[in-house]
Amino acid sequence: MGKFPFPGFRGTSRGCGLAVTTALLMLAFSCAARAQDSDSEGCKDSPLISRYPKAFIGSCDHKEFDSATMEINKAGDQKGVEGDTTILTYTIPEGASDLAIYRNMHNALAGAGYSFLYEESPYKFTAKKGAQYIALAQGGGSTQLTLVKEQAMAQVVTADAKSMNDALDSDGHVAGYGIEFATGKADLLPAADAPLQQILILLKGNAGLKLRVEGHTDNVGTRAMNQRLSEQRAAAVVAWLVTHGITKDRLTAQGFADTKPVEDNSTEEGRAKNRRVELVKI
Repeated sequence: MGKFPFPGFRGTSRGCGLAVTTALLMLAFSCAARAQDSDSEGCKDSPLISRYPKAFIGSCDHKEFDSATMEINKAGDQKGVEGDTTILTYTIPEGASDLAIYRNMHNALAGAGYSFLYEESPYKFTAKKGAQYIALAQGGGSTQLTLVKEQAMAQVVTADAKSMNDALDSDGHVAGYGIEFATGKADLLPAADAPLQQILILLKGNAGLKLRVEGHTDNVGTRAMNQRLSEQRAAAVVAWLVTHGITKDRLTAQGFADTKPVEDNSTEEGRAKNRRVELVKI
């Protein structure tokens, strides 16, 4: 896709916070507003949009897989969007108004076929086209642009029936990494079949084994949303195992939302580890 003819935007660094929230907006932007006459090392524009004349990139961050919280309607509801994520911070020359930036960006995206999930002129909006989300937020003399192409994580951590059994014997619990779900849903993806088959082998090979299937999330989104999602995902795993021949009296499902992190939620790697299904011996 070609660049949009948008005359610039301003932003904050990743360290100022990934989620675009009203409560943190002014604080986040205040740490980025500063005079600058060249791009920060290693930073470049997104191929989706151009910059404001004489603007410079103050900071940038790109992850092949991460999560950003997007406002998705006027009621203030939010959605954690996972996928290829880029955050750009631009310093803008004096004389550029928030309204001019907002309307230029809005018009460019509308012309390119984006729909708007949330709008609050001249401060922020969330636009979407297919799997691509673009969020703009402004305040305190800065503008943040967050671009996320929604997609599933490439699972690289696996476990087999024997290693899970060994962990259950030694620790009483084991994380079932590799059990993948659709983003923000409890629908099992095809990639989940392999680790679920290993759990099936584990249970069929240990007739007396009973398990509590626990759902855990990262801290992106509201606690209520994460609680519901963790419960639904745990229940989905139990349902799959029952469908494949395990009696229901050997399994229970419980969700814990983001209350039991195993890693730091401030990093991509930490959030990936915290989004998990865990098996507990009972």
